[in-house]
Amino acid sequence: MAPLLSMQGIDKRFAGIPALRSAELVVEKGEVHALIGQNGAGKSTLIKILTGYYRKDAGEILFDGRSVEFSSPQEAQGAGISTIYQEINLVPYRSVTENICLGREKRRFGLLDWPAMHAEAKSLLARFNIEIDVRRPLMAYPTAVQQMVAIARAIGFEAKLVIMDEPTSSLDEREVGVLFGVIRQLKAEGVSVIFVSHKLDELYAVCDRVTIMRDGRTVQVASMAQLSRLDLVTSMLGRELTQVLQEGSHTAEADGSAREPVLKVGSLAAGRMVRDVSFDVRPGEIVGLAGLLGAGRTESARAVFGADKPDAGTIAFDGRINAVHAPSDAIKAGMGFCSEDRKLEGIIPDMSVRENLTLALMPQLARRGIVDEARSREIVDQFIRRLGIRCSGPEQRIRELSGGNQQKVLLARWLCMNPKLLILDEPTRGIDVGAKAEILSLIRELAGQGLGVLMISSELEEVVEAASRIFVLRDGRTVAELKGEAINEQTVMAAMAHGHEGKREADHG
Repeated sequence: MAPLLSMQGIDKRFAGIPALRSAELVVEKGEVHALIGQNGAGKSTLIKILTGYYRKDAGEILFDGRSVEFSSPQEAQGAGISTIYQEINLVPYRSVTENICLGREKRRFGLLDWPAMHAEAKSLLARFNIEIDVRRPLMAYPTAVQQMVAIARAIGFEAKLVIMDEPTSSLDEREVGVLFGVIRQLKAEGVSVIFVSHKLDELYAVCDRVTIMRDGRTVQVASMAQLSRLDLVTSMLGRELTQVLQEGSHTAEADGSAREPVLKVGSLAAGRMVRDVSFDVRPGEIVGLAGLLGAGRTESARAVFGADKPDAGTIAFDGRINAVHAPSDAIKAGMGFCSEDRKLEGIIPDMSVRENLTLALMPQLARRGIVDEARSREIVDQFIRRLGIRCSGPEQRIRELSGGNQQKVLLARWLCMNPKLLILDEPTRGIDVGAKAEILSLIRELAGQGLGVLMISSELEEVVEAASRIFVLRDGRTVAELKGEAINEQTVMAAMAHGHEGKREADHG
């Protein structure tokens, strides 16, 4: 029997840079198919090409027995493909019924048939054990209910294929169980589901097969029953298990191993992504936070820095417990944070190297509203030399610099504040190999001078090479602490795949 969907040899470039290279995706009729990969693997681009949001550069798409190239998501929906996005894509001030029936309203004698539409909305939501007043605005209900409404809307189109992009991100465990029940119903009715999720437990609970993507390519297609968690993780990260086993163990010890932690986090909970996270960082030590996409690494760091409010747990920095309530508190206390998205949250592209570098220091450089220009130039010149920032001069616009030099400017922004702790979220993302080596060498040098460093990186090699201790996060929880000879890629990936619940060094004292 021919598959419901076959995407073969799909290429896509943006501004000459390949996002997809001969990617493939085949989904059988009545199958729940997992589509997974790290950030930038190409999952979203492949889905957007299928649903008509992007046009492919090459390749062929067969859907329900015919060659297709949809010009819009509406055309794809009309052909039987419904997509549920992670970001709830509905109209909050309209009623639940209006959202569910939008684009396929029922009419009677030329007028909207509200009783019929209310009945349909109630019937669809009843599949999720949700009983609400469907005449009320969507925004009157919590996010989890809104997510269920989005799923009900997709199912209401009588789709042949339902694409679910991180559908459980806003749901609690009971609601996830209900959703899985609906997915199994759809499968029994012959509807196919593409299930995008970073949560391994969910993949094994509900999916039949998996397509793994990496760097714009399809790297593996397998039955979930035949693929171990460790094999799945190694395939996602691009590390062959035999290669990992042959590599030597990491034996670096922290210079400050006997010193009191500058940061101590205990049983931290924040939002839906951080449930029970514990770790600590000592002066002169590089501590790695490892985990798959969605494990809660960035969210934990943001809570430590005061960017997000914790719901529970303790954050002790420099001996003071729960004293950081906002990033301004963190900066005053001696904390720096280089965020993951350098372009969006780091640099101010149209400002100069000097302006970007001294941004956090500005309150100290200004007296009665007047900036000490001489002191500013002195500091900027010092850090351009110290970090080897390659630029035509301090007044060059930062957007004209390479990615690696932009990252050095951001490091200098915090270093000129003489911090006690530096949080680095993906410090080498998007920069070339040579610049990566420079940045990592600089990080080691800073730790050697007594700075505590908390480093988050999706590049497993980097964390293993740089960190003297690694805390592994999985589904918002700390599941392992690795140090000394226990630090190698095999043990980190095993913890990512299986976790070591109940056997965690949680006191870190």
